[in-house]
Amino acid sequence: MESFGFEKLPDAVKLLLEKVERLETLLLKLQPKDDERKTMLNVQEAAEFLNMTVAALYTLVSRKDIPVNKPGKRLYFDREELMEWIRTGKKKTTAEIEQEAINRTSTYRRRFNP
Repeated sequence: MESFGFEKLPDAVKLLLEKVERLETLLLKLQPKDDERKTMLNVQEAAEFLNMTVAALYTLVSRKDIPVNKPGKRLYFDREELMEWIRTGKKKTTAEIEQEAINRTSTYRRRFNP
């Protein structure tokens, strides 16, 4: 390490501060985001995430309508599984239903009308 006198002290401090800022920026980029860190949710967090009451969530759990993990007596919900559960509950539009009916009837006609 290079020795320096009092006259070079401001430059050395400036250089150190720049290096510390770069390290801080790199560390912040490497740090997982809050969403990535918190993949498992408890009952209250899951209810808030789904924008429903805790009682409604317990009802879904008791009917086995929602994916849940139960190690012991506590319930935990995986954020990604909840997102997939939401996506699978999508209602079809009228156009999608009509297209599905057309596809099925055309398949039926091909099968039974050679």
